[in-house]
Amino acid sequence: KSTSGFGTVARAVGHGLNAKVIQFIKGTWECGERNLLENAGVEFEVMNTGFTWNTQDREKDIAAATLVWQKAKAMLADETINVVLLDEITYMLTYKYLALEDVLSAIANRPAMQHVIVTGRACHREVIEMADTVSEVQSLKHAFDNGIKAQKGIDW
Repeated sequence: KSTSGFGTVARAVGHGLNAKVIQFIKGTWECGERNLLENAGVEFEVMNTGFTWNTQDREKDIAAATLVWQKAKAMLADETINVVLLDEITYMLTYKYLALEDVLSAIANRPAMQHVIVTGRACHREVIEMADTVSEVQSLKHAFDNGIKAQKGIDW
């Protein structure tokens, strides 16, 4: 899911478009896509709390989500930005870290030609309804299932 979103960002940047990335969920560990795309001028804002389902402090995670969401809202209002990737934002809605109405409003009121990519599992139906394109990425088989640990450069 994220990899697909990053592929679109890479394509956009390769054609001279201005793209920005907001990463929810992600922690402080190295990110290959970020390593590559920041060198191409793509600005990243990262929540830096890791997987929220492992949290020991829900209020801290909500505060971190709110902080990075404020940066996302500024990007969604910026006419100079062609593409905004809201990576893993679906979880922020599922866990009610962000208000659905606020996210829907910010996306609906963005500049007319700005493209927004939303990634994550279990996307809220109202986000799906407002989208122009919806893709579902589904794993049919994964190395994890056979006990193979995540590999740098392949899985992260």
